[in-house]
Amino acid sequence: MLELHCHTTYSDGTLTPSELVALAMQAGVKALAITDHDTLSGWEEAFAAAADFDLEIVPGVELSTVYNERSLHILGFYPNKNKLYSPLKERLEGRKRRAQLIINKLAEFGYPVELPSMGEGIAPSRPHIATALVKAGYVKSSKEAFEKWLGDDQPAFVQYEKFSTAEGIQLLLNCEAIPVWAHPYLFRGGEVETVLKDLVSAGVLGLEVYHPSHTSKQIKHLESLCDEYDLLKTGGSDFHSPNSDISLNQLHLPLELLDSIKKVRNHASLTTN
Repeated sequence: MLELHCHTTYSDGTLTPSELVALAMQAGVKALAITDHDTLSGWEEAFAAAADFDLEIVPGVELSTVYNERSLHILGFYPNKNKLYSPLKERLEGRKRRAQLIINKLAEFGYPVELPSMGEGIAPSRPHIATALVKAGYVKSSKEAFEKWLGDDQPAFVQYEKFSTAEGIQLLLNCEAIPVWAHPYLFRGGEVETVLKDLVSAGVLGLEVYHPSHTSKQIKHLESLCDEYDLLKTGGSDFHSPNSDISLNQLHLPLELLDSIKKVRNHASLTTN
């Protein structure tokens, strides 16, 4: 009944916040986190869409950071929007600059494309460029676009502008958010155990234990690491589109996981006031 990792059209999802809320209701979700990449712009529409229903919206974000020269994502739950807005505006501009550099590379290789026009607060990303490549007829699918050009080790890849994971965690903490390492076993820049020590030192408060990409063995290991370091356990489908193998509420996560996050958040608020 709990979804703590979902994307909308404000980043690389294909549903608007209102459409995501409607689908979540159909799937039996009781608490839904809006965690778009480097933007908070989808929150208000989600709050409005859920206002008359038995669905709690958890305001969140997924920060794009760099660790060991590799992309590492940090989820942040319940950030203070007023404090985080300005820093995220610069992150959004960085995403736009990165997207343009990727497009420039593609043009040099003989595959010119243009990003579709995007509204205020929307974070451009590689999936948007992949869609443009498909539309232009250069590849047959977004998967092929990543395999040929956009993947981390492919010719048109461009790394995020330097924003370290430690800086990202500190930013979230400064903005009263709960920082959580997203899908640890998708990270390709080091062993989970080694990286986690650095993240704990930087102030991370949780791990996304439950994720469609994690095996049952990996989940058990992440659970034990949470116990060892006294970290919060979170989870979500990392939902982007109904036209994928990932479905809302497929993990059937209990609401108690959210209760634990709220307790830590409330305790942090009391200690800082």
